[in-house]
Amino acid sequence: MTSEIPVKDRYYEDFAVGESFTLGSVEMLEKEMIEFATQFDPQRFHIDPDAAAQTVYGGLIASGWHTGSLMMRLSADYFLGESSLGAAGASELSWPAPVRAGDTLTLQIEVLSMRESNSRPNLGFLELAMELVNQNDETVIRVVPTMLIAKRQVTD
Repeated sequence: MTSEIPVKDRYYEDFAVGESFTLGSVEMLEKEMIEFATQFDPQRFHIDPDAAAQTVYGGLIASGWHTGSLMMRLSADYFLGESSLGAAGASELSWPAPVRAGDTLTLQIEVLSMRESNSRPNLGFLELAMELVNQNDETVIRVVPTMLIAKRQVTD
């Protein structure tokens, strides 16, 4: 089942298990990678290209937290609309491949499961597989969150 409703305009009822979306992209810039890591994750393979060349990575790589932040930004820009009410948590977080300057990362989302809230009839839960994939179709981050999504307001 594919809905014709734009993703950001959807409510719980508008999604379907198995539905998938390929959304926005971002290009990784070395300057931004170093700036982020200098502030939040100052490990040598994130902030010093010369030192990074001597590590198992053979060069500078982005902080996984930077990659996760970019995933969140793309989600906010292209997926999360008025019906999004946050997340209840995540059952998975992994960084299967390093991210390097010049990589183009694209957000892919699949609806894994859906369930209605027992305590709040105006809410549903979407379990999503969210991935950023690079230009070589390699997954560089995978998160499986459970999102709280509003149901449509029904008028009597």
